[in-house]
Amino acid sequence: MASPTMTRDMGMEGAGSMSFDRFAGMAAIAAGVLGLLYSIAFVILKNQLLYSISLLLGALATTVVIVALYRRVQAAEPGIAQVGLLVGVIAALGSAVHAGYDLGNAINPPPNSATDFPSQVDPRGLLTFGIAGLSLLGLAWLMSRTTGFPKALPYVGYLLGALLVLIYLGRLIILDPNNLALLLPAAVAGLVVNPVWYIWLGLSLMKPGPNR
Repeated sequence: MASPTMTRDMGMEGAGSMSFDRFAGMAAIAAGVLGLLYSIAFVILKNQLLYSISLLLGALATTVVIVALYRRVQAAEPGIAQVGLLVGVIAALGSAVHAGYDLGNAINPPPNSATDFPSQVDPRGLLTFGIAGLSLLGLAWLMSRTTGFPKALPYVGYLLGALLVLIYLGRLIILDPNNLALLLPAAVAGLVVNPVWYIWLGLSLMKPGPNR
């Protein structure tokens, strides 16, 4: 029989988990809104300052979301979940550093006008798109094997993960941002799939998960 102290401690731990999930849910919704703003600023407005700030804040919010997802799906396959956590957080932080690089150039443009070089930290979006997409594919698969998520949500994750990998390959091979083969998946991902994924995921995270 559990002692009153153990019961109280377990209750406090459960309350802490629920509080973090609500925080992560709000972070996911924020990431969805910021991702949409990033896409509008990058694809339509061509505003480097706005898209750099949006990417930076969105990347930081994404780290919280990745940790929350890991906590929910780790029981399904602990090893894969740990890899997804590690790779996802590295990708998000790499995206934040990339955003900081762009933000620095936007606020204080370098005297040399030849600035269209790949970021040394995130060349052609390797972390922002390629590695993030692979991490998302793994986490979405684990979500499909975990109770507590809408059945269709992992498939949105599959679609977004595949689009992110495709965008990275396009940025690596095509380079021209106005090429339809690159612009179309970027627009679909940024303006539709990414906001839907993060906002829907945020609403799901704010609901009590299994055993909570």
